[in-house]
Amino acid sequence: MTTHDEPVDSVLETIGRTPLVRLQDGPTDVPIYAKLESFNPGASIKDRIGQYMLERMLERGDVSPGGTIIEPTAGNTGIGLAVAAGQLGLDAIFVVPERFSLEKQQLMSALGGEVINTPTEDGMDRAIERAHELASELDNAAVPQQFSNPLNTEAHYELTAPEIFDALDGEVGAVVAGCGTAGTLMGIARYALEQDPETHVVAVEPEGSVYGELIGEGRDEGEYKTEGIGTHDTDTNELFDPELVDDIDAIPDQDAHDELKRLAREEGHLVASSAGAASVAAKRVARRIDDGDLDVPHETVVTLFPDSSERYLSKGIYRSFEEWSS
Repeated sequence: MTTHDEPVDSVLETIGRTPLVRLQDGPTDVPIYAKLESFNPGASIKDRIGQYMLERMLERGDVSPGGTIIEPTAGNTGIGLAVAAGQLGLDAIFVVPERFSLEKQQLMSALGGEVINTPTEDGMDRAIERAHELASELDNAAVPQQFSNPLNTEAHYELTAPEIFDALDGEVGAVVAGCGTAGTLMGIARYALEQDPETHVVAVEPEGSVYGELIGEGRDEGEYKTEGIGTHDTDTNELFDPELVDDIDAIPDQDAHDELKRLAREEGHLVASSAGAASVAAKRVARRIDDGDLDVPHETVVTLFPDSSERYLSKGIYRSFEEWSS
């Protein structure tokens, strides 16, 4: 799938066209394919929206070359934006609650970004407020704000989804993906349903997240260790469109952790907890298709592995579940 077989002029030209790899632990007659987004230069799927959003914002005049983008972020989006900003002539400031991953904060700084911390106890709400305060204080500054920016969804509709469908010659029966901002799934789902309205679409969240409330399912809100997906407040998930989703699967942390360790041990995938959850959900869908309980236009399931486990080693991602979740 990856086709970077000739020299390129910029790291931005290496974003996307990531491998699509069949998973081995699934029904023989219903293949499951995972798109490996850690192959992007910033090692996550967020490189896609970092480049796409900033290029579109520059085209529209939201910010001009030499200006500043300011994003409230806990990690991968900041890295993706920093990769793109440095190559597009923009400064970058990231507002991050103190307790979030030090590795990610160090990477944002290494890529030329300025990291401003807000108190842990004030959460992302205060980080968002501070980002907008800073933007109002600076000339030629803008807040991309991935949680509400339609360009997030558009990036995956225009780029990620066509890559998947081209690789599989259009034979995609079900799409299964984790939802944090929901931009990834919404973009791919919209594209998939335009190709065939019978495509089955499943959103993935951790147990303890309340995305299910958006389609009328009961949820018990609680803490969860799985990172990068889920929500405690659906009012912040402006991009999620319930009309595009058939089901929302809540995966326990234990299942996601067991699966990410299995994926490394048995299949060589060094992926994080959101990928573990996505893989569990994708296998559930594939088994339903194989058992004849779910009708789809093609007996093929696609999911995405958003990033690498290496970004979470300091959090004990490969230790026992008790150690990791404590």
